[in-house]
Amino acid sequence: MIAIPAMQMVLGLLSGSLVGFTLGLIGGGGSVLAVPLMVYLVGVANPHVAIGTSAVAVAANAAFNLANHARAGDVKWRCAAAFATAGVVGAFAGSSIGKAIDGQKLLMLFALVMMIIGVLMVFGRQGEGNQAVRLSFGNLPALLGLGFATGAMSGFFGIGGGFLVVPALMLATGMPILYAIGSSLVSVMAFGVTTAINYAFSGLVDLSLALVFVAGGIGGGLIGARLAKRLSSKRGALNKIFAALIFAVAFYMMYRSWMALNMSA
Repeated sequence: MIAIPAMQMVLGLLSGSLVGFTLGLIGGGGSVLAVPLMVYLVGVANPHVAIGTSAVAVAANAAFNLANHARAGDVKWRCAAAFATAGVVGAFAGSSIGKAIDGQKLLMLFALVMMIIGVLMVFGRQGEGNQAVRLSFGNLPALLGLGFATGAMSGFFGIGGGFLVVPALMLATGMPILYAIGSSLVSVMAFGVTTAINYAFSGLVDLSLALVFVAGGIGGGLIGARLAKRLSSKRGALNKIFAALIFAVAFYMMYRSWMALNMSA
């Protein structure tokens, strides 16, 4: 591993803490901030390195949160496994395509996806669902198809994709949102690992920075989870506030990418 400057280490810890905090507080969506934080705050010059490195952090944070949901019995393992298996194939394809695209154009497309995630957060996810849902021949095609599609998008942009996976699992199986959130972490972890490995083979992962980011994320996640229990009745409002933050970051990314593309033209 390569030693990183002290200031970059501090900024990496702070950025990881912010991502972990938002994940713990509102249950998803925070990982989409990992790439812009690495590029614009931590100072990772290469957008592809930022994506590859953030994929490592996203996978690690997902594994940490998955363990908590598994202990609570909130994971539908067979449905999650089918979805994740197809998603891994999609994530490999998506990350392979993403590596071949100009970094600034990739950031601009990433900003558009952030806006979509912001819209999903504003409108929220409703429905009691079927608690007895299980893997069957009836829902398997939908799980595989939606799994591949969300995996491809996750790999392409280097995001965990939790806000894409959760509604996709609910659409494919009709499971309750609580089970969808827990089960989605299997895919988020698998997509992150697949993307990280693909980028690592091309030398596009800064492992030292990833470990710093993960350390900050675990600490921030614990704080966010504790605060979430106190503010559970205000989760809808918190989602909307965070969605506003996502829109602001997305517009900033589009502006910076547009300026960089014009300067290089």
